[in-house]
Amino acid sequence: MSVFETSVQVFLAPVLKYLKDESVTEIMINGPQNIFIERKGFVEKVDAKFEDENSLMAAVRNISQFVGRPIDNEHPFLDARLPDGSRIHAVVPPIARNGTTVAIRKFSKDRLALKDLISRGTLTADAARFLDVCLYLKKNIIVSGGTGTGKTTILGIMASRVQPGQRIVVLEDSAELKVHSDHVVFFEARPADEFGKGQVTLRDLVKSSLRLRPDRVIVGEVRSAEALDLISSMNTGHSGSMGTVHSNNPKECLIRLETLALMSETTVPVQAVRAQVAAAINIVLQLSRMQDGSRKVTHISEGLGMDLNGNYKTQDIYLFEQTGRDQDGKVLGDLKATGAIPTFMREIEVNQLPFTRDMITKKDPPKAA
Repeated sequence: MSVFETSVQVFLAPVLKYLKDESVTEIMINGPQNIFIERKGFVEKVDAKFEDENSLMAAVRNISQFVGRPIDNEHPFLDARLPDGSRIHAVVPPIARNGTTVAIRKFSKDRLALKDLISRGTLTADAARFLDVCLYLKKNIIVSGGTGTGKTTILGIMASRVQPGQRIVVLEDSAELKVHSDHVVFFEARPADEFGKGQVTLRDLVKSSLRLRPDRVIVGEVRSAEALDLISSMNTGHSGSMGTVHSNNPKECLIRLETLALMSETTVPVQAVRAQVAAAINIVLQLSRMQDGSRKVTHISEGLGMDLNGNYKTQDIYLFEQTGRDQDGKVLGDLKATGAIPTFMREIEVNQLPFTRDMITKKDPPKAA
């Protein structure tokens, strides 16, 4: 056991059992006396407590020292990884009025695959096959959804299904993605040190990655000006690239990408940026967290460019239809083909891929009277 692991176990002793509990996916510390956990999609308060604010602050400072990222009045935020791969984000007073506030996001140690998402009801076998086809044809894919919907998990699964031999460059603010491939390179952004030097932004990484001969560029989370560089790379020979974005539906996803791209202080006109976004994004995979805590793919939509008024056009290829809830409160429903034919259907057929028109045009059998 490393010094860092031992230190974490000592300083985070009040929540150690939840760090070790594989059923717990998130630990939320709202000051020393109020601790919540997420288990199976539901949040609950637990009895665990830190002795006082000093004890909790000592834990955060200890982690910050090990990862070489300062946290103090001038640097009130901390992003770091624990030895087990969990992501930790902390905010300290006076910014955090409840006392030092910490969120620890845990990640499954299991190597998940599309079949696991199918068995969990996240998506269907036909929809999974369609995503495989999109990956094979090197369509640019954005995974969209809110916090905790499983964007990083599904992005990692899809990236791991890229054809062997392709060079994948993964860029992240904080390393989370698990990509299992023979030829993958990981890069992580770096904040400025206590003297304001040494910062490496995600945008720096995107620019650098394009000089490393990538077949695909994957950005763990697009959240700022790097959107412009990613979109540009998608439009200039790096098809098959992917990323995640926080948004509520496929159309909003494209609008958000446009907004983020404009944060780059570019002198490019808005309409030109919009045209680049419209040309770059082929598929939007929308994830949602349902009322029962389950995570589901609710849309698989194709980007169709812009209409005559300059607005984004999309068509839903698959759409989740909720039919009700069972006696235990579980959401019932299916991710169904809408009948819309993707514009690249001919490309699928020419390449003799195992996905046919009747898989998305077939109708459900009529219900018995």
